[in-house]
Amino acid sequence: MALDGRIEQAVVAALALSKGADAPPRLQAALDHAVFPGGARIRPTILLSVATACGDDRPGLADASAAALELIHCASLVHDDLPCFDDADTRRGKASVHRAFGEPLAVLAGDSLIVLAFEVLAQAAGDHPRRAVDLMRILAQRTGMPGGICAGQGWESEAVIDLAAYHRAKTGALFIAATQMGAVAAGQDAEPWEELGARIGSAFQVADDLKDALLTPEEMGKPAGQDAAHQRPSAVAEMGVAGAVSHLKDILGGAIASIPSCPGEAKLAAMVRAYAEKMTPVHLSPVRG
Repeated sequence: MALDGRIEQAVVAALALSKGADAPPRLQAALDHAVFPGGARIRPTILLSVATACGDDRPGLADASAAALELIHCASLVHDDLPCFDDADTRRGKASVHRAFGEPLAVLAGDSLIVLAFEVLAQAAGDHPRRAVDLMRILAQRTGMPGGICAGQGWESEAVIDLAAYHRAKTGALFIAATQMGAVAAGQDAEPWEELGARIGSAFQVADDLKDALLTPEEMGKPAGQDAAHQRPSAVAEMGVAGAVSHLKDILGGAIASIPSCPGEAKLAAMVRAYAEKMTPVHLSPVRG
């Protein structure tokens, strides 16, 4: 089965765990709204690509890891869109969860998705308990404090912001989780895969800063100009457009070189190149090459 098919099947199975006769219908609908239809599913795709490159000897565990990671990502989007943060009306081309269901249910939906992610991993633990424990640890570290996505959001409340630490936590953390969890699900050590995840995450954050500054809401499927509107730190604000483009090139230049030796190294390198092509607006062609 193709990776996108595996991911959707795993995510559907994960959401099924939250359904039941006693479940509040509107909260259940809010969870579905937050997860389906999905975006590019980039993080779980990277996770499964790394697992495949490393042998993928426990595909059930890899699929559960991919679903868990995507649930955490979806939860972060629900919370990011709340009035206390971005106050965004749209997400993925439709109403954000708090606009569709109200702020209380949006908070509960995000919280429920976080808890569900760990339930999914616990359900899959029988396939390989030791690996499952390591997967839960990595996902927890990259979700919370001191260097997970919660920390990334927290940097926005600081008077003085370390841009590198902010980007590494807010965006890089789940990409590091993707590469490390993919390796662990396939029985490999997590540590050598951190740099690749960090580089991909940094590249996506800089590309996102550029898109936020340069694209329209219609092109993005969500509000544009949010960094400037909320006076958030960004690569564009710190370096300008040309500087951000140059920085993105530098990050991508080292990403492929950082891929650890593995049976599927060449195919994984091709995937990273393909994402490098897709992650920037077309008119920023100097990034390519």
